[in-house]
Amino acid sequence: MRVLPLSKEEMMSEKAREKRIRDIIKILGKEYPGARTALEFSNPLELLVATVLSAQCTDERVNKVTRSLFKKYRSARDYAEADLRQLEEDIRPTGFYRNKAKAIKGLCSDLSERFHGEVPRDLDQLVSLKGIGRKTANLVLGEAFGIPGIVVDTHVLRLSQRIGLSKNRDPVKVEFDLMEIVPKKHWTLFSNLLILHGRNVCTARKPMHDRCEILRLCDEGVQWKKLS
Repeated sequence: MRVLPLSKEEMMSEKAREKRIRDIIKILGKEYPGARTALEFSNPLELLVATVLSAQCTDERVNKVTRSLFKKYRSARDYAEADLRQLEEDIRPTGFYRNKAKAIKGLCSDLSERFHGEVPRDLDQLVSLKGIGRKTANLVLGEAFGIPGIVVDTHVLRLSQRIGLSKNRDPVKVEFDLMEIVPKKHWTLFSNLLILHGRNVCTARKPMHDRCEILRLCDEGVQWKKLS
């Protein structure tokens, strides 16, 4: 099948889209220098466990819990063989502790049995683990292994729609949309920048347009400016 060359209009649109992404990364990069996950960890297993604990819980509280948790449980087998009730108590402050304790034990049993307790560096293998989806897998790949990945959490999902980077509402579809327009080397950084901007400025209830440094690059922001 012969692939037709892009029209002049399509070429212009492609260049404009690439420039828009570059500008967003440049501007937000200055706003949030050194952007990375707020979860504290020293190895891939710790990040995997911290990510499970972060569901419906602030990163600050998770970090407070994991400072002692990671000293007590040092391997996947430690978690897999832990007394369930004791593990529940150890993570109780993160909320939903019963479900999270079961999830961690199941995940670490899977790691121990199938990967000798080592967190795999492969997306397909990571998502094959019990309870691990693409969001968590991409987070671990990007932050623990330096392998680029788009992390689509609630902030990235919201901002992608508001800015006009994706019309989809399904996280996986948004992930693939962003993979198409964001340079691969910036996938992890771009996710972190949107997450931080979503927490600090482009909040869920009411975006703070007057504080937004990328307003001119945002579809919703440009529309707000016209109406204000």
